[in-house]
Amino acid sequence: MVGLRVMINILYEDNHLLVVEKPINMPVQADCSHDLDLLSVLKNDLKKRYHKPGNVYLGLVHRLDRPVGGVMVFAKTSKAAGRLSEQIRTHVFQKEYHAIVLGSLEKEGRLVDHLWKDPKENRVTVDPRGKEAILEYQVMSQVGQLTMVKIELKTGRSHQIRVQFASRNHPLYGDQRYNKHAKVGQQIALFASKLCFIHPVTKEKMCFTLPLPKREPWNLWK
Repeated sequence: MVGLRVMINILYEDNHLLVVEKPINMPVQADCSHDLDLLSVLKNDLKKRYHKPGNVYLGLVHRLDRPVGGVMVFAKTSKAAGRLSEQIRTHVFQKEYHAIVLGSLEKEGRLVDHLWKDPKENRVTVDPRGKEAILEYQVMSQVGQLTMVKIELKTGRSHQIRVQFASRNHPLYGDQRYNKHAKVGQQIALFASKLCFIHPVTKEKMCFTLPLPKREPWNLWK
């Protein structure tokens, strides 16, 4: 699909849902940068493809940080949006990520913190004033000083994966905000690789998986 000169990979679509691959470095919705955002591109495409007059409804039920790519689901009706949001609240909605972090970790682990966001700086820190953040990870393999991990989010806090690993001296490769060793121009090694949820109407369990990027440093793993 082409929308405003941007190619978006559509993984699934019906009358209730739209599942796509979010491109890296594209904001999910309009922000102060005024750069082209995914939500606007998708709405414009739906409007053109289905010849819809006026505004097009497309519900945003979860987010990915701007530099992060991967699978996302949008709701095409308010009913679907409400039911997906409820699945997120009750932890039925499952989000799996892959990341490449610095250093060696135990084979698997569960990270629990309280994260607080400074909205002015758009920066998150581990702070008792914040909301509880939980994730579980499993080490896939290690190449040199880089370790690939598979992550299942139990909560969906802003910058959660990035901050929880960085706070334990295992920042994500290329993370310009939380990794002091990141070099200018490096791309953060974090990817939303899998998404599972219950279809809001048919009640069927649905899972969508994407292959990992082929760019550096992902290409170190064959």
